[in-house]
Amino acid sequence: MSFPYLQDLVRAATGLNLPLPLPTFGLCVLGATAVSIYVARLEVRRRYEIGQIGMAVQRIRKQGQRLEKSVPPQDLVIDFGLMALLAGIVGARLFSILEVPREFLADPWGLIFARQGFNFFGGLVFGVAGGIAYFRHHRMPILPSCDAFAPAMMLGYALGRVGCQLAGDGDWGVPADIALKPHWLPMGLWAQTYDNNILGVMIASPGVYPTPIYEIAMGLLAFAILWWLRKLPTRPGWLFSVYLLLSGIERSAIELIRVNPQMSLLGLHVTQAQIIAAMLIVLGIVGIAVCSRPVKTVS
Repeated sequence: MSFPYLQDLVRAATGLNLPLPLPTFGLCVLGATAVSIYVARLEVRRRYEIGQIGMAVQRIRKQGQRLEKSVPPQDLVIDFGLMALLAGIVGARLFSILEVPREFLADPWGLIFARQGFNFFGGLVFGVAGGIAYFRHHRMPILPSCDAFAPAMMLGYALGRVGCQLAGDGDWGVPADIALKPHWLPMGLWAQTYDNNILGVMIASPGVYPTPIYEIAMGLLAFAILWWLRKLPTRPGWLFSVYLLLSGIERSAIELIRVNPQMSLLGLHVTQAQIIAAMLIVLGIVGIAVCSRPVKTVS
């Protein structure tokens, strides 16, 4: 069962029919952003206190003049999070459109303002690019700052997928093979029909693989790994490289059973996500190799 709007969720939980036409996907994204900002602020503060990230520069206007003042970097995390959210939404929509160029040419405005169709990798690319620009603008060290935000980014991704599951926005898998289902696994974790999904798509019983649930689990596991690794004495950029590697592995795995438009590349039928995931894996491995030499901790 899907719950595209808050009123659907409230009705299912309480039986009350309240007029709450708020999209559950959007609410989950906002909630994921808030939690990610909180976690990122904790890590940025920690790295600031041990000297890995110095004071940031904030530009202000005072009496008609543009001035600069030094501020602790954690004071800018909220602004950064909101900027990254907006950049990510634009990137996610753009990459989603690039997956279906024919549909876009047929109805460009309808696809641009559709309630579904957000590509994670588009959000990642635009969010990271916007983040790097933000770090440079405020004179924050790029690689240590990327390391500080890596766990929070993974956590935000996992929590954001809760919205995909609730709304039934099409991020589900291919038809589930019931013959392969382990006997101990609940049916809801193997196949779902996503009744009342926001797309209005009818899915035949027994259903499709609920890939958002799998991505939530893998995302939370990856976050736990990054959170555990974050205090290791490594060179700047190492943890962010691990984040890229884990993101690529997670998406490569889920693409094996997920519905996505395919394209032909060198005689192979692949999805846009598989191509980008492969690039992330390569970048992650190279980054880990380059930054693998331990460094002394700051006392």
